[in-house]
Amino acid sequence: MNQYEMNTANPEETSQFAEKIAGFLQPGDLIALEGDLGAGKTTFTKGLARGLEIKKTVNSPTFTIIKEYKGRLPLYHMDVYRVADSYEDLGFDEYFEGDGVTVVEWAHLIGEQLPGEHLAIFLYHEDEEKRKIVLMPKGKRYEQLCKEIFS
Repeated sequence: MNQYEMNTANPEETSQFAEKIAGFLQPGDLIALEGDLGAGKTTFTKGLARGLEIKKTVNSPTFTIIKEYKGRLPLYHMDVYRVADSYEDLGFDEYFEGDGVTVVEWAHLIGEQLPGEHLAIFLYHEDEEKRKIVLMPKGKRYEQLCKEIFS
């Protein structure tokens, strides 16, 4: 499996990179976000939302688990950090197979529920402002997506 890396100097660059990615997304795409606490997962998702032409303010769904936004494509933003064993009852598969783009923060916590094909994105602290972003495509669709993003 190939791995693609990007370094950003500040939160705005992280957001801009996500906005670029949004231009390549299609209905049914799934992004599994992982990484350091405070590394910019929500900042990244805000950039995706901007790229999907979502006008509403995007914030972390920590206490609601799932937030939905309307744009060029619907965005389903999930934060499963606080989900214990009850995830089976939450109907994640309906979102994963839906007509929008799904972003799952802390996706490893529901790894058994994730489709085999998705784009895993890891955000790491390089220092206070700088971030290392690693994209790991799982499946042909996401390998092609990464090639387009980095071409």
